[in-house]
Order: sequence, then structure tokens, then C-alpha cells
Amino acid sequence: MKQSFRAKRMLKQNQRLAQSSKLNLVALMDIFTILVFFLMVNQSDVVVLPSNKDMSLPQSVSEQLPREQVLLTVTANGVLVQGKPVWRGDWQQAPELWQDALAAAVQQELQYLASRAAPLPTEQQAVGRPLTILADAATSYAVLRRLMAICAATEYRDVSLAVEQRSSALEATP
Repeated sequence: MKQSFRAKRMLKQNQRLAQSSKLNLVALMDIFTILVFFLMVNQSDVVVLPSNKDMSLPQSVSEQLPREQVLLTVTANGVLVQGKPVWRGDWQQAPELWQDALAAAVQQELQYLASRAAPLPTEQQAVGRPLTILADAATSYAVLRRLMAICAATEYRDVSLAVEQRSSALEATP
């Protein structure tokens, strides 16, 4: 049977529409490649230190970003090294009651961490190992001074204090 021109055209159109549509993945892969590259480049710009919700850091106009290093956290009721509680006590007690126990506990943990780390190169031995102290703004200077002395006695002499960054120097003056 001979088909008309119209019937042939409709048959071709039905065959073309019956085929599954093809998805062009090249453009989609280009977009994802650019997105992955963007995320890889920008992922190292932000450094977040772990903190407690009940702790407020002192504010500063420091431009230096924190580095990945040993973290000593001072809370209202104790001291943590790398998130591990090493001493619990009350800072309001007389200093002679907590200083010896604090020194022994913190020194033991820092010496353990130093023994697990690689030996210091000769040019870095004068500076010491890096350590960041994360303390509440209400922590007394006597406590911080005592902790820094303990750290210096155990090769951790490159001490940094964690602060919240203010937006500019103009806001620093009250």
C-alpha cells in the first residue's frame, strides 16, 4: 500500500518523538568541575577554633590567623589539652591549693604530646613548639601566666592567645 506524503511525515515524526531524549552531560560536568575547583581553593581561608558556648574570647584587632597546633583550653572549672580534660578545680581557691596539681597534670599531658610529635629541628629549638591558649575573657592574668610558665617548661614556648577579631582598629577604642 502506498502511503501519502502526509502519512510518511507523521510516521517519521512519531518515530523521532518515540526515541528517548539524550542528556548533554558535557556542560553539566563543566559546571561541577568549576564548582569543585572553587570550593577547593576557598576552603582554607577560614580557620575556626573550637570553643564553648559559655566562653567569650577577648577581642582584638589582630590580623594573624590561627594555625593548626596544640590547643590548651581554660574553662571556668578546669583545663583541657586538645579537648581532653587534664585538671578540674576551682580558680577561686587559694593558689597554693591548685597550682601544684595543675602544673603536674598539664606538664604530663604536654610531655606526652611532645613525645609523640617529631623531634624539633635545631633552628626551632630556641622558639619551641607552638601552642594556642583558648581562655575566657574573665580568666585572671595570674592563671594565664602560670599556664604559660608550665608550657614553657615543657618545650611549648611559642604560645599564642586566641582572641575574637574586631573589624577595625577604630572600633577597638571604646
